[in-house]
Amino acid sequence: MSRAREKVVSLENLAEIVDREQKLGRRIALCHGCFDILHAGHLCHLEAARELADLLVITVTPDRFVNKGPNRPVFPEEQRAELLAGLHCVDWVAVNLWDGAVETIRKIRPDLFVKGQEYETRAAEVNPNFLAERVVVEEIGGKVAYTYGFTSSSTAALQKIARASD
Repeated sequence: MSRAREKVVSLENLAEIVDREQKLGRRIALCHGCFDILHAGHLCHLEAARELADLLVITVTPDRFVNKGPNRPVFPEEQRAELLAGLHCVDWVAVNLWDGAVETIRKIRPDLFVKGQEYETRAAEVNPNFLAERVVVEEIGGKVAYTYGFTSSSTAALQKIARASD
């Protein structure tokens, strides 16, 4: 088993790990998303999220709920999870069970739920699920944090490739 694969756990195990680490006084940040085609914007976001906490955990949107257009996701959930786990700034990864992170936040109870800067001002446009996720984060006593820096888009990259091949 690859070292990265060892960092991919079930959502149930992730909740147990987070609980144990929080009891030791460690601060946990959660990032949630599709992470279909990993790019430099993802890395900048995840590194910035990791700087906010002692541990960074990620939950990946399951294939059946990825709604980014035809033939998406490009990579299946297991591969997306393992690729993320291979990043130095990521401590644990799990594939989510639901279409959004509301139930996941309730189960994991992170100290921070970290999103990119676009969610701070355009949440309803970027992903309407975030509005409910933010409410649940606050209900469990956590905080929403945003990262700032280089941004990019997997969808835009795929569209650029498609235009070039026409």
